[in-house]
Amino acid sequence: MAPFGEPLIANSEIVRFAPSLLIRALTPSPVSLEAPAGHAVPTRRVLSVRRDYMTETARPGTKPARPHFSSGPCAKPPGWDAAHLATGSLGRSHRSKLGKSRLVHALDLTREILGVPATHRIGIVPGSDTGAVEMALWSLLGARKATMVAWESFGEGWVTDVVKQLKIDAEVVKAPYGELPDLAALDQSTDIVFTWNGTTSGVRVPNGDWIRDDREGLTIADATSACFAMDLPWDKLDVVTFSWQKVLGGEGAHGVLILGPRAVERLESYTPAWPMPKIFRMTKGGKLIEGIFKGETINTPSMLAVEDYIWALEWAKSLGGLKALIKRADANAAALDAWVQQTPWIDHLATDPISRSNTSVCLKFADAAVTGLDDEGKLALVKKIASLLEAQDAAYDIAGYRDAPPGLRIWCGATVETADVEALGPWLDWAWSQARA
Repeated sequence: MAPFGEPLIANSEIVRFAPSLLIRALTPSPVSLEAPAGHAVPTRRVLSVRRDYMTETARPGTKPARPHFSSGPCAKPPGWDAAHLATGSLGRSHRSKLGKSRLVHALDLTREILGVPATHRIGIVPGSDTGAVEMALWSLLGARKATMVAWESFGEGWVTDVVKQLKIDAEVVKAPYGELPDLAALDQSTDIVFTWNGTTSGVRVPNGDWIRDDREGLTIADATSACFAMDLPWDKLDVVTFSWQKVLGGEGAHGVLILGPRAVERLESYTPAWPMPKIFRMTKGGKLIEGIFKGETINTPSMLAVEDYIWALEWAKSLGGLKALIKRADANAAALDAWVQQTPWIDHLATDPISRSNTSVCLKFADAAVTGLDDEGKLALVKKIASLLEAQDAAYDIAGYRDAPPGLRIWCGATVETADVEALGPWLDWAWSQARA
């Protein structure tokens, strides 16, 4: 019997998942921190409880069982094994009855778990989250002024596309790494483009209260590291994008584009002035190509990646859906924060706990001997710490993003076990000690 499910039926069209009791029996039990579902607020730093550090820290005796802390592609779900994936659709046309049914199943599960209302269309598109965002920018912008909001690297990338490539009328609103701009002050007569969770800064939008119901422009949210880990106000978001490789630990190359009714209205009433590549085209004869949102993908998807995504969705559903995923991410972020609060050499890059990410947690050096170094010196230390931990199989891929301030980035999404985050802390201390020796 494959973990999380009964044996696949002969044509592999259906995977039936076992009760959560079997899941717990087959995977290590995470340490419950009783973190509330939703937007958990880590405690603020209390300097008096921080540990004093000796020059040398003993090598820990316990390693994380799964040292996968990459922010993308992220850790596979607990119990995942390629041998457990349905394979009936492999080697078949994605246009076949079976192939299309699996694509539709993936879309249906996405809607169910994320709670996407029936008013919104969901499509699988090429190019990961980047492809999904580019489709939205190239197809929707230009009808009115845009407001580009950036507080980290990917937001900056969308600014470049709109200002330097599309060259439309746009206001650019920025905030430094670790901070949010004043979202309530944004001009909502314009189309607003922003990242819901800044994967490279660890700063997220705490809620959608700042988005008016009577807004004139569209809201376009890159939510790739937010979907499946945070509540999203679908009635306030006209476009949402994400990729499978983040919170659910899927494979790369495919994106998901979610369009609300106001975005569809824009597509059917506005034609951009620039040529539109085939993989960006969502209309024909002034009407939305509905097939894109019914499993009829623009180009050929990897059905193996689709089956992997379905497996992750079924895993998420078996846990209890979105609330359970949020609770896991919150517990992981809280476990890491507990270590940060008692560790004098490290601090959160995100300055406000309210807007601190529960998935892509970014850390900066707080030790005075390091904060005085230039970026080159800090980067050298980051690389040394990351290399030491990888060599010990204690943590993989924890260096901060290349365009972010030098530091560490620890993925705390739902596919990571809290016990592994707790086991990571002593190893970070050890690597710091070794790197500074």
